[in-house]
Amino acid sequence: MSAQPAHPDHLLRSGGLRSLWRMNPVTLKELRGRMRGARAFVVLTVYLGLLAGFALTLYVLYIASFDATLHSGQSGAFGRTLFLGVLAIELFLITFIVPAFTAGAITGERERQTYDLLRTTLIKPRALVMGKLISALAYVFLLLLAAIPLQSLAFLFGGVGFEELALSFVILLVTAVLIGTIGLFFSASQRRTLSASVATYGFGLFITLGLPLMILIFLAIIGPFVVGLTSANPPLALRAVLTYIVGGLICTNPLATGFVSQALLTDQGQIGFFTQSYSAGGTLVTLPLVSPWIVFSLLYLIVSAILLRATVRRVGRIDTNDDALAYNLKKKDKGA
Repeated sequence: MSAQPAHPDHLLRSGGLRSLWRMNPVTLKELRGRMRGARAFVVLTVYLGLLAGFALTLYVLYIASFDATLHSGQSGAFGRTLFLGVLAIELFLITFIVPAFTAGAITGERERQTYDLLRTTLIKPRALVMGKLISALAYVFLLLLAAIPLQSLAFLFGGVGFEELALSFVILLVTAVLIGTIGLFFSASQRRTLSASVATYGFGLFITLGLPLMILIFLAIIGPFVVGLTSANPPLALRAVLTYIVGGLICTNPLATGFVSQALLTDQGQIGFFTQSYSAGGTLVTLPLVSPWIVFSLLYLIVSAILLRATVRRVGRIDTNDDALAYNLKKKDKGA
């Protein structure tokens, strides 16, 4: 007897990440189709051109404001400004690029009437969703790698180390994973690519712009209580609770997470854990805290896993509904 061919979904379960990359036909199809066209290279060129233009603009403005050669302190400050500026622009570009590859992943197949062809294969919903996600994230990973030389320009001026570069890469990659899973979720939930794209862009802009505004408003209200600047002199327990609340809010936004994590690393040399002390009436309270990028990464990855599971269920529900519709049509044809 001849050996039966291995099921693709079984290969994905048994082979781990390596099999997920090599054996998933959806991943290979998407990557080949994307990289063979001119669109991928145009997007990469425009992406790097915008980052380079912004970095050059910052350099020209900073030099023009001094009318002299940069001193060591000024050079370090400019290095940090350049690094954070490029990081912010890169985050906004990724927020607009990632939905373009994921919001139409499922709805595009249905609109092109190729989804039924995928159903006739042995590909399971989980393999289909993971293949779409990995192919999109692979291109985003290429964009992040291509932007590293521009971020590394800050090394020439000082004020930024390798740790900051690694942290920024992790924050951007985790943000891309969440936005990618959001796009897949809406692509499986909506019937049209337009509605899925609008919903994905809306959530992406809320994460990058809406949350910082909410955090600033919240800090303006409770900030004096946290640092003890009010005449009410709140108890230490309340200040401790407010500190954890503010820290939790910071960990929900990539921009706030990047700025605070970079400040902790630069000012205190802490990349993982640190402490915050409060004193009142001779009582000293020391709070153990975690660097925002750790909580941010865990939070976003957990939410991404939940969304992926929900997307797989919705894709399976699409198959079930289509099968039921085909069965009912078949019964009507027999009755006629």
